[in-house]
Amino acid sequence: MKYPIGIQSFDQLIEDGYVYVDKTDLVYSLVKEGKIYFLSRPRRFGKSLLVSTLKNYFLGRKELFKGLKIDTLEKDWKVYPVFHLDFNGTDFTLPGELERKLGYYISSWADQYALPEKSRNLGLGDFFAEVIRAAHQYTGRRAVVLIDEYDKPILDVLDADASLEERNRNTLKAFYSAFKSADEHLQFVFLTGVTKFSQVSVFSGFNQPFDISMHGKYETLCGISQEELDTIFRDPMEAMSEVYRCSYDEMRVMLKAQYDGYHFSDCMADIYNPFSLLNAFSTGRIGDYWFKSGTPTYLIRLLSHTDENMNEITGKYYSAEEFIDYKANVEQPLPMIYQSGYLTIKDFDLEENTFLLDYPNKEVKRGFLTMVASSYFSNGDTPSWIRNAVSCLKKGELDDFRINLTSFLASIPYTMRRKENERERERYFHYTFYLLMRLISVYTVYTEKVQSHGRVDCIVETPDFVYVFEFKLDGTAEEALRQINEKDYAREYEADQRKLYKIGVVFSSETGTIVDWLAE
Repeated sequence: MKYPIGIQSFDQLIEDGYVYVDKTDLVYSLVKEGKIYFLSRPRRFGKSLLVSTLKNYFLGRKELFKGLKIDTLEKDWKVYPVFHLDFNGTDFTLPGELERKLGYYISSWADQYALPEKSRNLGLGDFFAEVIRAAHQYTGRRAVVLIDEYDKPILDVLDADASLEERNRNTLKAFYSAFKSADEHLQFVFLTGVTKFSQVSVFSGFNQPFDISMHGKYETLCGISQEELDTIFRDPMEAMSEVYRCSYDEMRVMLKAQYDGYHFSDCMADIYNPFSLLNAFSTGRIGDYWFKSGTPTYLIRLLSHTDENMNEITGKYYSAEEFIDYKANVEQPLPMIYQSGYLTIKDFDLEENTFLLDYPNKEVKRGFLTMVASSYFSNGDTPSWIRNAVSCLKKGELDDFRINLTSFLASIPYTMRRKENERERERYFHYTFYLLMRLISVYTVYTEKVQSHGRVDCIVETPDFVYVFEFKLDGTAEEALRQINEKDYAREYEADQRKLYKIGVVFSSETGTIVDWLAE
């Protein structure tokens, strides 16, 4: 089985015999039921391949679709003039680069349809509208416009160069205005991207596209569903089960925990990250392929000066407007975190019409929190601390874990932990331990776990040990340990065969590190 890792061309994928997850029935619905669409999905989720599939369909390349679902649906293959713009691979931090790229595209199409030289004196929007009109007149069929990663010219400079951001946005707005003036000459328009801009929309110059990003019918349009995984990829899953010396069902559970968990509508269809899943099958190993392929620089920039902590954002219900429509406010990073794929829908409350947001899977949670923690602690040695902490907990070396944790906390700059008031000191304290405990979640880690007797700060489960932590700010370890016992936080592990440790930990707001520790 050949895996199309990095293959974004539908025709190459089919002609070279790569495995293809057939989405062409949904493609058929798109082209027959609407005209102007917008789809938001995280990076490396198959948006470019989808655009290429649409391009080949509208070019009438029937032979490429032989044997696919659309082959039995489409009876009248037609050839349309197709204008395909791909903003991937271009650095839009260079002033004028967007104008140059658009100018090149439109001029090439103008040559193709023999537009008079005077047309080139028009603005970008009017020039493109003339090209669309000419294509309709020349071919006798209305034009198709496909735009991949429409938002990249803005994201490249978001929160980095305000003047260039505004310039690129206005350029795109003028360009897209062609869709309104050339509406009668358009057959189909499809735009993809990561983000949906609303308050500062580049779409305001033309009829609003139908946003199918959260449409239940098209939830599986990009990515791999559970049914697709089970029917198409059983052989590679069985091969991986042999590598990991486990059963097929156990391998399935491992892959699900690592790469599944995305939901893009209230229908809650399970979607796997295709890039990571295909890489896992290709290498025969479970790894953090999607996250290691690159973190968007715009997201790092936004997170660098937000006051919101991840433990205060995740695991909560939101209305769709709060995380779908991007608002140009760096103090509200939630929409960008969600739309970039680091959070996803985990539940839907029909009565309240709200969505629960959390990390989609282990790969994303571990990678994202490692990135956030490295920035938060301003400590380049965070990965080393994680390795040591995991090793100590695995072996039950509690004293070494305490020394390691105390040393790491002491290395955090004073300016990071200095807080103006008691509430902020509490927030810093809780967030610090939230991030640290999440970083070692190669094991089962519960933070602020609700029990019938109360809310335990942290429980870490390894194959041989269970650790129940209670953290205190400027208190005593005896108080923390007494709370564990009085509230019976360890009761659920009474029949567990693993060795149980109860640990009271005290954190000093003055020194920024551990000042008291008691375990039993």
